[in-house]
Amino acid sequence: MSQVSEVSKSKKRLQTAAWVIGVVALTAGLVYFMWFLEAYFRLPLGRFAPLAYLVVFGVTLLSSSTIIFPAPGVAVIMAAASKWNPAIVAVVASVGSTLGELTGYYAGYWGRKIIVTEHREGYNRAVAWMNRYGLWAIFVFALIPVLIFDLMGLVAGALRLPVWKFLLACWGGRIVRSFIEAYFGAGAIPFFFPSWFL
Repeated sequence: MSQVSEVSKSKKRLQTAAWVIGVVALTAGLVYFMWFLEAYFRLPLGRFAPLAYLVVFGVTLLSSSTIIFPAPGVAVIMAAASKWNPAIVAVVASVGSTLGELTGYYAGYWGRKIIVTEHREGYNRAVAWMNRYGLWAIFVFALIPVLIFDLMGLVAGALRLPVWKFLLACWGGRIVRSFIEAYFGAGAIPFFFPSWFL
């Protein structure tokens, strides 16, 4: 039993490490791509702010719409915030990612209990969290990027939590998280890529 538990913990650590490495690599790739557009094509990216915010909204909406599978929303938020207004990026990202979570909510609502076998233990824990903490569980899962929020959406839908309460609790966590990601990107990327910001 303890061997299975250790293997599970090791797997989770590896998944978290892979997620962090993926976000860093994708963010760096996006920043280099934006730099390339400015340096070689002489595109003044600052003028494309409305389009950039629309892209942030679309990417965060789509990345939150995927059930169980991670997607690159964090990297896009950090890269965009390094070039455009981080507060606007954070607000737009929080709205996009909150609306994207409706896919998990409605999958649980219409399917009652859609459980991916590999994540059954996590689903059961999410049920226990919801039963014990209610909306605070949704807020915490929405706030912490390494937790599988889709499971919380499935549970909230299966338990028939009113959709407006689900969205409000989810947005509360996502707005805080998006501001952290945006301002981290706005501060860290110029530090690691100083020549682009001179």
